[in-house]
Amino acid sequence: MAKLTPAAKGLISLVILSVTGAAAWHLGVKDLVSSSGEKSSQSDAQNDSQNSGTKSSNTNIASGKIGSKDNPLKVSIVSFHGYAPAIVANGNSLSTKSGSIFEKNGVYVDFIIQDDIPTLSTIFSSETAHCAWRTSDFWAQEHPNLRNAGHDAKAIVVVDNTQGADAIIARDKSIQSIEDLAGKKIGLLQFTPSDGMVIDAINNSALSKRKRQSVDFVYINVEEGTAGVRAALEGGRIDAAALWDPDLSLAVKNTNAHVVYSTKTATNLIYDVIVCDQRVINNSANDLALEGFVAGWMEGVTAAESDPDNAVEALVQTEEFFTLLAKDEGKPFVKGLFKNLVWTGLEDNARILGLAGTQNHYERVYKRFDKIYRSAGALANPNSPVINPQDSFEYKYIKRLVEQSSTAKKEASKPEYVFTKSEAKQASKKEAALTKPVLVGFKSGSADLNKRAFQLIDEEMVPLIDNNGSAYFIVSGNTDSTGSRSVNLSLSKKRAQAVVDYLVKEWDIPAERFIIKGNGPDKPLCNEKNPQEEGLSLEECRAQNRTTRLAIHSR
Repeated sequence: MAKLTPAAKGLISLVILSVTGAAAWHLGVKDLVSSSGEKSSQSDAQNDSQNSGTKSSNTNIASGKIGSKDNPLKVSIVSFHGYAPAIVANGNSLSTKSGSIFEKNGVYVDFIIQDDIPTLSTIFSSETAHCAWRTSDFWAQEHPNLRNAGHDAKAIVVVDNTQGADAIIARDKSIQSIEDLAGKKIGLLQFTPSDGMVIDAINNSALSKRKRQSVDFVYINVEEGTAGVRAALEGGRIDAAALWDPDLSLAVKNTNAHVVYSTKTATNLIYDVIVCDQRVINNSANDLALEGFVAGWMEGVTAAESDPDNAVEALVQTEEFFTLLAKDEGKPFVKGLFKNLVWTGLEDNARILGLAGTQNHYERVYKRFDKIYRSAGALANPNSPVINPQDSFEYKYIKRLVEQSSTAKKEASKPEYVFTKSEAKQASKKEAALTKPVLVGFKSGSADLNKRAFQLIDEEMVPLIDNNGSAYFIVSGNTDSTGSRSVNLSLSKKRAQAVVDYLVKEWDIPAERFIIKGNGPDKPLCNEKNPQEEGLSLEECRAQNRTTRLAIHSR
């Protein structure tokens, strides 16, 4: 079977470029196609032109109006099913067809498949394309490097939201939560969305520092890509894996692995965006083309959702990776990938970007992953200045469309999910995906929150709740082993109730999402009889046990 390494989010060569400056190598579809011997001469010519760094004759990034038939808007993408609506909007073609959605919106678009994923600096300096895809988390990592190279850009639209297409999975049945990764091997690709998701989950877990250090990160050789991660899991060389589709779905299918934690729960964590050269955005002559492009993509979402079989055909007809994937696994498998992500239409953009009075999840994620990747040493220049998330997105195109649509605003203002107490009860019977302990302080014998407690809830609980947009939560009060057990049980439940009351009142989080428990001393995180095994003093151990805990339960 051909090597099924998708370049959809294969940021590997891009990561190596941004971290070490090494030359990019070919991954994903290019590997797959070269191994199959089925690459067309037309694709050879196109890739040779793209990878040589030569300027396209009509790109005119620095000046001139773009979006016409003679000077189309050029957009660099990879072979990924999240971009199916754009291909549909182009008339099931990489170049705009007559009568297509994009043409009706007054813009001509050429999609350029670049599965070896050059950096934005390379794309914009060579004038290969005006715009390019990025995941929102990696955009936060690459943006400072782009500025350091003398360029700048902004995202202009959110095109998809992974909701199950990224996950931590395991064959080992003993691994049911993030905390169970202690002492285990997890395979993944470094500095990719998988890496960021795992780091974020572990940092928000109940694992002590010592146990966090015991998690063995097995970084798979970048040339092997996600297929290498999948092979390591299938071969038993690792206990768990962090993957994205289609290798995620293939790994689950081939190994009967189970999902430990995924973006089906952490729904507000990973987005794909289209990023455009700042010179293009700054030229007001391009406004109509860029707005037509955003509007056309939004209409493409509606068209793809109404006819997913045609969306499959659009991918299979235009992208060799999906041609081969459909040949090996069947078109129903390709169609099945759609269920793990959301093609983000106008109302989704309004919700994600906070344009309907809601939380701006895009900016929150950008800020969060900037911190994650800086800490992990992923920036080429670690001293690069932090970029304000507001400066990473040009809102005017999507704002104009939202302002013209009362329906989009109305739908975006509605909760994305409906929560019920009965469903919360059912969810709570499952193993918690992870549990975050927060040392919310109370006066002795009191269940009243103070200013410091409010701050801790705001900074440590609310962002995790925002990440996990579809989840239910058990909020538990806990104590150390000192004092009366019966008093501790009663007081701990009152303290948990106080935390939930604050979250509901001040953060407008539905009360139905929470189950309240008072554990007293019954569920210690640290063994007070032997705190040294965690590298803690007795008082530090007791403090860890006196935490309010937020347990995440998938619906």
